[in-house]
Amino acid sequence: MILEVALLDVIPGQTTAFEEAFIRAQKIISQMPGYISHELQRCLEKENRYVLLVKWQTLEDHTVGFRQSAEYQEWKKLLHHFYDPFPTVEHFQKVNLA
Repeated sequence: MILEVALLDVIPGQTTAFEEAFIRAQKIISQMPGYISHELQRCLEKENRYVLLVKWQTLEDHTVGFRQSAEYQEWKKLLHHFYDPFPTVEHFQKVNLA
């Protein structure tokens, strides 16, 4: 399992519109092959900052399967104009410390 972490800074004054668009966008991502789950959390200290956490079965499910899909083009149209600056997206894998 891979955890995608995206720090999203939304243009001030656009948070309500962003959240409404995200309601539609999450239906896109949740139907993609390799998708496991996601959550969107809003920052308490900076009201226009969010973190998006998406669990994927593999890194390629996100970087190839989703990002190179027609569905991603719709995702971009719904969400990308809200970000300033454009988000940093990183991928993490659980460390087994047993």
